[in-house]
Order: sequence, then structure tokens, then C-alpha cells
Amino acid sequence: MYRIAKFEKVTFEQYKKDFLDCFDEGFLVDLGLLPFRLTSHDPCAVEEAIKKIYNNIKMPKRATKGSAGYDMFLPYNITIKTNETIKIPTGIRVKMEKGWVLKEYPRSGHGFKFGIHLANTVGIIDSDYYYSDNEGHILMKIVNDSILAKDINLSAGTAFCQGIFIPFGITIDDNTIEIRNGGFGSTSK
Repeated sequence: MYRIAKFEKVTFEQYKKDFLDCFDEGFLVDLGLLPFRLTSHDPCAVEEAIKKIYNNIKMPKRATKGSAGYDMFLPYNITIKTNETIKIPTGIRVKMEKGWVLKEYPRSGHGFKFGIHLANTVGIIDSDYYYSDNEGHILMKIVNDSILAKDINLSAGTAFCQGIFIPFGITIDDNTIEIRNGGFGSTSK
């Protein structure tokens, strides 16, 4: 086996920015991190609530020594309503050697039991994503369009997707020189 990568947390400032892009203050109330719904909470209280989530982020890890996939864990409880898509800021980035890619897949048990899946089927984390403006923050979108037609509850600490490192090749005549700067869709500009 090759040791080609290292998982890290993004900075708190990056995590807070991406968290607030995905969720409103009402989500923090639902998690029990803010006392009750107001038209607007004190910014310090919101920051402290997000910091509690940030401090509890678990690094991805393999379940067994024979596992290929690194489990990614939910940093908070979520409910994915029927026919809903939810974006999860994981707080994780990965630095890896050139020539490798991290492919993110749904946990097979969640797909099999509940019918939930990743919005893009397979997430592709390129080695140069680590150096983008968003610090390479890995965000995952989960979809609940299952035939079960029920809301799915997942608890903080639940492994919700898994990443596998794969080597890749390029064509003999490849002369790409563009440099990445961004996340979703940034390489198609």
C-alpha cells in the first residue's frame, strides 16, 4: 500500500463561512446549540455554536486494516427529508501526491437500507483542490429520493460516505497548464 495523502481540518474561518452558506441559524437551534428562534442571534453566540461543531469534527479513517475506504463522519445530526438534498460541510481537506485522486462514494449500507446517495454519484477530489481558495474544503451533497418515502435521520459521528484513493494516468499528448482556483465546477470554466 502507498502512503500518499494526509487528511487535515480546514481553518475555523473557512468552516464557518461554508457552514453558514449551507445552513441558517435555525439549524443551530434545531441542534440545540442556540436557545430559541430569534430574528437574529448574537454573532458571538452563532460563532460559538459553530465552533462546538468544528471542535468535534472527526478525521476520516478506515474501519479495518483491509478496508479500502476512509469513512467520512457527520459533524452534527441531520434529517434528510424525502426528496431533499442536503450539502454537508465536512471540515476536512486532503493533501495528496500528484497522480492520485480521492473518489468519494456513498456508504453502501445507507444506499442499501435507505436509498440515499450522493448528488453527483461519485465525488472527485483532485490533488490540486487542496490549494484552492476554499482551502480544499470537502463538501458532500446527499440526496434522499428513496422508494421508502420517509425522512432519514443520521446522528453526529455517523460514517455517511467513504473515500478511496486511486492513481490515475494522463494521455501522452496532454499539455494542460491551467491552475485550479475553486471547488464545484471550477475546472469547467
